[in-house]
Amino acid sequence: MAKFVQPAIEKLINLSKQKRTLNLVVTTLTIIGLIILGSGVEKNQISLFNPQPALSQSVSPRDLWRQVYEQLPNLPLENQYISKETRKVALDNTLVSRLINYHVYVKGRAPNYRLDWKLTLADYLGANDIMSEEAYPGYEALRENPIEGDRAAIQRLNRQQRNALIQTLVNAFTSNSSAPATTPLQPSTEPSPTGRQNSPPPRL
Repeated sequence: MAKFVQPAIEKLINLSKQKRTLNLVVTTLTIIGLIILGSGVEKNQISLFNPQPALSQSVSPRDLWRQVYEQLPNLPLENQYISKETRKVALDNTLVSRLINYHVYVKGRAPNYRLDWKLTLADYLGANDIMSEEAYPGYEALRENPIEGDRAAIQRLNRQQRNALIQTLVNAFTSNSSAPATTPLQPSTEPSPTGRQNSPPPRL
């Protein structure tokens, strides 16, 4: 009887050792996998919260305003301001160029996502962040700060016009400027907002 029991006991001991070894291997592989996965998640989180603008390598963000006006010729230029340096009208200092500078450089928002542009337009409509006059593009370069005129110009756009502007900006920054805006920008038929500054801002 003993000669049958002894081998059985030794077999069980060997199986137990193999099981412990297998468990150790599985645990080690799991830990390694979690470390690798954690590293990947961390990198993804960095990319998610600090998105890199998808810009064309040959076009500066400061020059993309021209493409926007090509797509939306009825958009107000608002380029009547006088340059402090040249004492002449700064024709290249436009509503869209200042809008882009405010969005990308002042607020640090991603230029290739519609939601980020909606947040920026909400700033102009007084429905999101408070806009600083001293930090607004053109404050140092122009004799007159264009912030109020730019806000009024954006407020005069209706919802379809704002959506067309947003889509055109996204297209320009994703090197897809040949794609037309979802809704062509047409002259606004809404009355001037003069005297209505305290009214609720239009929906985005």
